[in-house]
Amino acid sequence: MTTLTPHRKLSERAINAAPSPTLAIAAKAGALKAQGLDVVSFSAGEPDFDTPSNIKDAAVSALGKGDTKYTPSSGTVALKNAIIAKLERDNNLTYKPGEILVSCGAKHSIYNLMQAILDPADEVVIPAPYWVSYPEQAKLADGVPVIVNTTDATGFLTTAAQIEKHLTSRTKLVVLNSPSNPTGGVYTLDALREITELCVSRGIYVMSDEIYEKILYRGSQFVSPASFSDDAKRLTITINGFSKAYSMTGWRLGYAAGDTEIISAMSRIQDQSTSNPTSFAQAGAVEALKGPQDAVETMRQAFEERRDRIVRLCNDIPGVTCLTPGGAFYVFPNVSSLYGKSWTDADGKIRVVSGSDDMAEYLLTSKQVAVVPGSGFGADDHIRLSYATSMANIEKGLTRIAEAVATLR
Repeated sequence: MTTLTPHRKLSERAINAAPSPTLAIAAKAGALKAQGLDVVSFSAGEPDFDTPSNIKDAAVSALGKGDTKYTPSSGTVALKNAIIAKLERDNNLTYKPGEILVSCGAKHSIYNLMQAILDPADEVVIPAPYWVSYPEQAKLADGVPVIVNTTDATGFLTTAAQIEKHLTSRTKLVVLNSPSNPTGGVYTLDALREITELCVSRGIYVMSDEIYEKILYRGSQFVSPASFSDDAKRLTITINGFSKAYSMTGWRLGYAAGDTEIISAMSRIQDQSTSNPTSFAQAGAVEALKGPQDAVETMRQAFEERRDRIVRLCNDIPGVTCLTPGGAFYVFPNVSSLYGKSWTDADGKIRVVSGSDDMAEYLLTSKQVAVVPGSGFGADDHIRLSYATSMANIEKGLTRIAEAVATLR
């Protein structure tokens, strides 16, 4: 009797997909909290404010009216029109409904884009530090992430000249994220223009992740790369959503704006995967864009106050240096001068801090402070702290971090 060799259970794609370090840390922090420990978490990129009441009321009203059925896979007409009006009002960009796709979060929009334009071995240029999902989503589409490293000295921002050195005949896409996760870095108008013009001259697509557009601080300016020229608009896919500006993380709504051919391809992929985003959530998103924007500014002001405080507290810790971010709600302090120092764990074993993963583990186990290691963002000298939390938590958490650092030997 012939014995058949079983196929491998998992695909290479699944085997090679890395878990999200931000979600992993959040899960560890949650487990410790469930044990009754007082954990201060700086891990999640999630505003601590409630969704504004007018947005919730719009969704509740839609539910009451029976708005619980399928919508067009690419989003409702009402929401597309609200997005079109927003892009014209805020970003000086004019789109038609066929150039807009509403998806289940900005992350879903990025996934659809990677699947729609990448062929095996196509290269995606990604400045580091980067949001953890950019390279992983490129790999899931059989693309090749090409990393452009930046440092504290440049504010974690790249230049057209740096990007040009990484371009090849296989380059298909350049990823831009301003304001940035994890650094809060914001590109100047001139820097963005130079990068965009370089991509246009080479016929390379630009993905502009603008999810933190509304969380911008004094001295910083926001601009959409697609607004620089008609050619820039044709080659730029603008990604945005509702999670950060409107504190709608659990609503899972994002959108993409771009050339009809690309948006149509992304829509076909969505047709065969998730279909439409939640119907009544889309009604809430319409209100978010068309209703009063006071809550957005209230949150932004609170984040700016927290930013100023957390930067000061980080820089007060010997061996830690921290830049002042121009947007978003993260700080990305450099803790590499602490590497090589040691601590004794609960079992009496001496442990050496050799990188950001060790530092994150040390802070969580010794002081119950959850931070995200910079290794997942392509910057192992750093850790990421989200200040989308209360000022009280910032004070308490940074006091604990200072104590933990002082205990290292």
